[in-house]
Amino acid sequence: MADVDATHGTGNPPDALRAAENGGRTAFDGDRPPSADLVSDCVHCGFCLTTCPTYTLWGEEMDSPRGRIHLIGQGLSGEPLSDSMVGHFDNCLGCMACVTACPSGVKYDRLIEDTRAQIERLHPRTGRDRALRAAIFAIFPYPRRLRLLKWPLAAYQRSGLQKLVGRTGLVERLAPTLATLESLAPRLRSVPPPPRRVAARGAKRAVVGMLTGCVQSAFFPDVNAATVRVLAAEGCEVLIPAGQGCCGALSTHNGRRAEAQRFARRLIALFETTGMDYFVVNAAGCGSSLKEYGDLLADDPAYASRAAAFAAKVRDLAELLVELGPAAPRHPLPVSVAYHDACHLGHAQGITAQPRALLAGIPALTVVPISEPEICCGSAGVWNVLNPEPAAALGDRKASAVLSTGASLLVTANPGCLMQVASAVRRRGGSIALAHTAQVLDASIRGLPVSSLLASGPGEP
Repeated sequence: MADVDATHGTGNPPDALRAAENGGRTAFDGDRPPSADLVSDCVHCGFCLTTCPTYTLWGEEMDSPRGRIHLIGQGLSGEPLSDSMVGHFDNCLGCMACVTACPSGVKYDRLIEDTRAQIERLHPRTGRDRALRAAIFAIFPYPRRLRLLKWPLAAYQRSGLQKLVGRTGLVERLAPTLATLESLAPRLRSVPPPPRRVAARGAKRAVVGMLTGCVQSAFFPDVNAATVRVLAAEGCEVLIPAGQGCCGALSTHNGRRAEAQRFARRLIALFETTGMDYFVVNAAGCGSSLKEYGDLLADDPAYASRAAAFAAKVRDLAELLVELGPAAPRHPLPVSVAYHDACHLGHAQGITAQPRALLAGIPALTVVPISEPEICCGSAGVWNVLNPEPAAALGDRKASAVLSTGASLLVTANPGCLMQVASAVRRRGGSIALAHTAQVLDASIRGLPVSSLLASGPGEP
């Protein structure tokens, strides 16, 4: 396999010539293979390198966006999907920082998702890898199954057994994946689920459907409760019909397209008759996938137009609140906040100014910048579970940047980021409270004391 020349692109003949030499064969099948035209958009300039988490960690060309694009081009021109090639694709966090950084507008997000879908269909994985992925996708996209895990996990946490086992280091040595899951689990609280319908306070400005999510509903129900209160205070009637399932984000980002399509169809069917003006999401990874429903179901004649109409109504919470403008008064919160851009909010959706504008609208609150804001914290959906060691390295890097701000509170808009950074802060012996943007707004609108936000330490957002 030829290496990429960092200045002049690849050392191989053009893809069309190589494909001709291979009798037109490619590594991919005909079901939406990665686009050769999108591959050719990459001029190998290298602007993506410093924003790529894996290239930052390892300095390996094939673990950079342009290196992976080169590998996709090789696959299109006949190179088989070897274990080595697939490993480089698996190493990608899908953070999309490269998309933000690229001056040529290369659609790396589309390329990596289409490639991963091909890999999941065509490439045989090891038994261990298959088993781990099967276990993850048998649990994580199912809110009810996640909630069933809450109570034994809560008992484990409250009994003191978790701290005792943690001191031995046994789990880290024998089962690093299990150790990662254990370290990520937040301190669990019992919060009743939100009502199916919440009336707007004051004049009704919009009717919104709301995604309760999988991890969000199971492990961060207080974030959903705060989101509902904020929306109602800002004049929104909130609809949360029973029977919500996964939006399909985890499946989409990991190449499980057919599974993602099933989840998408069910969610569309559940909400499209509610009469909602908007569909509100408070988890960045979910929001980025929901906005792509039109593409996900473009080939489904029964759902293509419905999916596009649904996607047009999707708004991140911060995006909608800025779009509507403030209605409820804000009370002062004298606190310094470090705001972390969740990758699928900042890079995938381009939403960076709106959360900062909302925080800036709170009297006495100060937002302090975090260094290397473009580098992923290492969560990336389930990437930290599949790749615990590099994920921990990225988490430590992000935790160091966060702690060096001297802020009292870290705010972000994704449950995976909250868990990942909290785990890294604990590992470093640091101290900072963590909260979702919705919780900060809720505290200000309700006139709660700052102590209500600062009471949650690392791992207890």
